[in-house]
Amino acid sequence: MGRTVYWMNVSLDLFIEGSPGEAGSGEWMRIGEELHREFNRRARGLAAMAQGRVVYEIMENAWPDIALDESMPDYMQEYGRIWLETPKVLVARTRTEADHNTRVIGGSDAIDQLAALRADTDGDISVGGATIATQLLAAGLLDELLLFTHPVVLGSGRPLFDDMERPLELDLLETAEFEGGVTMRRYAVTR
Repeated sequence: MGRTVYWMNVSLDLFIEGSPGEAGSGEWMRIGEELHREFNRRARGLAAMAQGRVVYEIMENAWPDIALDESMPDYMQEYGRIWLETPKVLVARTRTEADHNTRVIGGSDAIDQLAALRADTDGDISVGGATIATQLLAAGLLDELLLFTHPVVLGSGRPLFDDMERPLELDLLETAEFEGGVTMRRYAVTR
């Protein structure tokens, strides 16, 4: 059985987007070479990626081109290749097709389909997107959080999770520090 890992860049106050339409390009994020190489190292080990529509479209609009762009730094090209090669699941109600080694699921049974993917997968499945992460959490299917915390307080924006029914209990598994004051914390969800 696989493990679902909600992998996100967050502010100190646990927002993943400072303003609507930021599309993953928030100037508040401090993603330098050292941090990007850590992303690459962890992404190489993924069995699959499950992404909500917003996150998927951010990735789809950037990484295929970056993978082939020789003017980009090698670590960014590498992440582009990793993203293209890794099997992906797009969870969306409004899309029925996607390229780049991606299967589309949606509808009322999307969480059941993700549960089946988790049961049939050996290894980690990264989760990108607050909506699907919240739904996986509510269904008892979210195993870990991998948070890259940037030293900024946004004050408002898109939170890490949507409304939750109860407090989330976690055990700290791993920590690391990166250039620019970014910290990584990996937590097990203990329910």
